[in-house]
Amino acid sequence: MSDSATAQPLSDDLALRIGLAARALPDTDPGRLLRVLADAVGLPPTVAALDRLTVKQLKTAADRELADIDSGALKAALALLKGQGGDIEPPPPLEAPLTAAEATSGSVRVACASNGGELLDGHFGSCRRFLVYQVAAGANRLIDVRDTGDGAARDDKNSRRAGLIKDCQVLFVASIGGPAAAKVVKQDIHPIKVPQGGSARQHVADLSAQLADKPAPWLAKIMGQRAEARVRFARDTEEV
Repeated sequence: MSDSATAQPLSDDLALRIGLAARALPDTDPGRLLRVLADAVGLPPTVAALDRLTVKQLKTAADRELADIDSGALKAALALLKGQGGDIEPPPPLEAPLTAAEATSGSVRVACASNGGELLDGHFGSCRRFLVYQVAAGANRLIDVRDTGDGAARDDKNSRRAGLIKDCQVLFVASIGGPAAAKVVKQDIHPIKVPQGGSARQHVADLSAQLADKPAPWLAKIMGQRAEARVRFARDTEEV
């Protein structure tokens, strides 16, 4: 690229788009994304050029720099580059923890990777926040919201994010890579991928209903059920 091209400043709007799009991609800062955009549409990028940009071009540009990132995250970043979805809905208000009567059989903490509102729509390495719910049989509460921030070095991101939710037993996430999943499991957190996303509240409500009925063996183990009880749950599930 020429020095004259790189010397031209970005407008505030385009700089914001690129910053938000970079944040939506795992292990990607604005500089990395700009290198890809330089190859895909040239520098400085223009609104018209970004409007024509495709996910395929993002995947193949700059010697496939972003080829290892899943298509869902790339689609979200592309929407931000095109000026769509920049206004992120805040999470809902926190709720009081469950009472002893509501959690007579114990409860678990469930983290949901989210980018806006009460949606389960985040990639583990790039989500804006984790919504943390306390879940028991037939009841659930949103008890915390944890902003992931941007401060850690790239090599430490997975460990740092896993540390943010180390008091949780379950993680719902739209997508997560193998190395990141290993960091989560190391914290004794059970990761569950939900590629279709959707309402975080609905997913924790479904988990709450499982606790009230016949938990899967892994969930019964988390809840501290005796081994023989977990075997009974497994057999009952197989007979359904």
